[in-house]
Amino acid sequence: MKFTRRALVAAAAAAPGLAQAAPAPAGGAGALPARSAFARMPFVYLDSGSTHPMPLGARAALEEYLRYKTRDGDWPGYSMDAKEKAVVEGFGALVGAAPDELTIIQSTTMGENLVLRALGLPEGGGRIVTDALHFFGSFYTYGELGKAGMDVVTLPMTPEGRIDMAAMAAAINDRTRLVSISHVSTTNGFEHDLKAACDLAHAHGAYVYADIVHGAGSTPLDLGAAGVDFAACSSYKWLMGDFGLAFLYVRREVQEKVRRPWWGYHQVGGRFVTHVFPFDPPGETVADYGYAPGANGRFAMGTTSWTGVVQLEHSLGFIRTLGVASIQAWRQPMIDAIQGELRRRGYQPMTPLDSRTPLVAFALKDARAKLGDLLAKNDLRLTVSANRFRVSLSVFNDMNDVDRLLAVLPKAPPA
Repeated sequence: MKFTRRALVAAAAAAPGLAQAAPAPAGGAGALPARSAFARMPFVYLDSGSTHPMPLGARAALEEYLRYKTRDGDWPGYSMDAKEKAVVEGFGALVGAAPDELTIIQSTTMGENLVLRALGLPEGGGRIVTDALHFFGSFYTYGELGKAGMDVVTLPMTPEGRIDMAAMAAAINDRTRLVSISHVSTTNGFEHDLKAACDLAHAHGAYVYADIVHGAGSTPLDLGAAGVDFAACSSYKWLMGDFGLAFLYVRREVQEKVRRPWWGYHQVGGRFVTHVFPFDPPGETVADYGYAPGANGRFAMGTTSWTGVVQLEHSLGFIRTLGVASIQAWRQPMIDAIQGELRRRGYQPMTPLDSRTPLVAFALKDARAKLGDLLAKNDLRLTVSANRFRVSLSVFNDMNDVDRLLAVLPKAPPA
């Protein structure tokens, strides 16, 4: 791989200690950059934080599933139940969760809403503490909860692109029901100290919900060790899956303390006996049933995306082979190069300088109008918003991609 002088100098200027990050695996299945694991793209893709490309192995698994689903031949031993079980276990191993603390849902947003309903909000009243670096789609959620009578406190972003933990400590009181945050912010890549947030919340009897969609698969994460109560994660970002499949985490110690937010037949477990059909045993009810153990018994729905399952079975194994710590170490010099060079050029940083997540963002007034056509013309794909641009680095990127970006971006912020 070609490491350009400009990019390396920029990385060293940004964080000399981090520029010499631990080396990623060399050779074999875990080699980085993992370009051969993905299709050859006709552009430099720096937007995995929006939608991550699917690995070729996941595409092959999907094609195999389609042959199975169309009954194209005999498929002895092909078990979707086994695949779903493997996916739940694989995700749990990635984020520090036991299988009985997880259930499959549709999306991160669904998970957050299920948590709110399980806690009896907004009917129960009280305070919610969130922050400006939480998923911006949740601004709507908490705005509506505020209109419904809840006391919603949204902590601001500091000039350095952080959330001040002292401000969080001051905001959490004995009326606080929930602290709702993103582990890694979609806005700028800021990483919350989940353990610190949980300690503050739990000291006042509050629960913590974490959106982990930008952390799982990209940044080392242990929900159990941190003490997180609830978390949700879609699979189409750093898990390298697709839309329509997500995970909800509910800490084991919390499961019996919250109400069932909805009813789905996958919550049913144990003996199920009907009393309405021919030859049924008599009974006073339509059916006798029990509940499945763990998070499934309170939060599971009905059928889930089998295409999502078969893709994730491959992708989670692929991520495990690479190793999240190695992925983080691989991309760190690239993050440092972008940080150092664009700060030197006068771009306004939004991401903390010591960030070790895959996202780095800069504020630029009218960014879409000033950069959109330029980047497209030069075959660069990244997130460009109204007044911000964000670079996302994944396992197939290398310093040559960074050098391409730095060569195209104006030498000074466009006026």
